Amino acid sequence: MGRNIDNKCKQCRRAGEKLFLKGERCFTPKCAIIKRNYAPGFHGPKGHKRLSDYGQQLAEKQKAKKFYGLAEKQFRLTFDKAVKKVGDSGKNFLRALEMRLDNVVYRAGFATSRAAARQLVNHGHFSVNEVMTDIPSFMVKPGEVIKIKKTSEKNIYFRNSAEKLKKAERPSWLNFSADDLSVKILHEPQDTDLPLNLNIQVITEYYSK
Repeated sequence: MGRNIDNKCKQCRRAGEKLFLKGERCFTPKCAIIKRNYAPGFHGPKGHKRLSDYGQQLAEKQKAKKFYGLAEKQFRLTFDKAVKKVGDSGKNFLRALEMRLDNVVYRAGFATSRAAARQLVNHGHFSVNEVMTDIPSFMVKPGEVIKIKKTSEKNIYFRNSAEKLKKAERPSWLNFSADDLSVKILHEPQDTDLPLNLNIQVITEYYSK
């Protein structure tokens, strides 16, 4: 998958809100949205230009892509699969994005950002039901257990992380075990667990044209 190498803070400023792309920095006064809450550009703040309906749909789709850190092909493929399922296509789409292994690793508190979670998964630091899995797009299922591999516990990234993991905030559909630093998928995300900052109806309209 092609990597988005654009400056992460500029991506947030372009979207006009925090997308939490830089982990812990996003929660400090150094966050670009706090320091320079306007679109990037040579001439500084110029106000918000009015977008057409199509422009709004495109902007929302781009924001969601950056939020989850996906390329267009993977993002669209996930949407096409969600449309084929029974129920609300938009909510099915968000659930599918939330159930990706890289996102679960991030939500579980093992990584400070989705980009970091994707790299950790790629490097083979996690197992799903005791099977090493290094595919970030792997779709986890209710009942499955994700944990740090024994050989990876000595890695500098995870060393002395037990206390930090205990304090991490997690959605209700994930259950953390401090005994073996694992997370169990209790169920699929409910409507109240889905991101509130994404207008999924607008994204659905974009792809339904």
